[in-house]
Amino acid sequence: QVQLVESGGGLVQAGGSLRVSCAASGRTFSSYAMGWFRQAPGKEREFVAAINWNGGSTYYADSVKGRVTISRDRAKNTVYLQMNTMKPEDTAVYYCAADRLPRRRPPEAGYEYAYWGQGTQVTVSS
Repeated sequence: QVQLVESGGGLVQAGGSLRVSCAASGRTFSSYAMGWFRQAPGKEREFVAAINWNGGSTYYADSVKGRVTISRDRAKNTVYLQMNTMKPEDTAVYYCAADRLPRRRPPEAGYEYAYWGQGTQVTVSS
């Protein structure tokens, strides 16, 4: 059974930092891109960041570019999202996802991802 389990969410003050993790089990995703998405209350799910299969290329939404870093440890089947200089508008449930196909450039559309975690709540207080 494939599982993606996020952890590391919590409450942080504006300007602070937080790192969320996503551990995969049930299969290896070392040949697949991984992505992070988030959904705030009353809003649609949006793309945050993605990383290609070997970690050599990363992609970010404009809203987080320069403040967020995605990385992965292929040996641990784990992907990370380091968030710095956080803002109240970063408050959301953060989900990790695994691409449904092995491809060179990770997609930004959620429907392209086959596996999803249950999400972890991140709250940024002002």
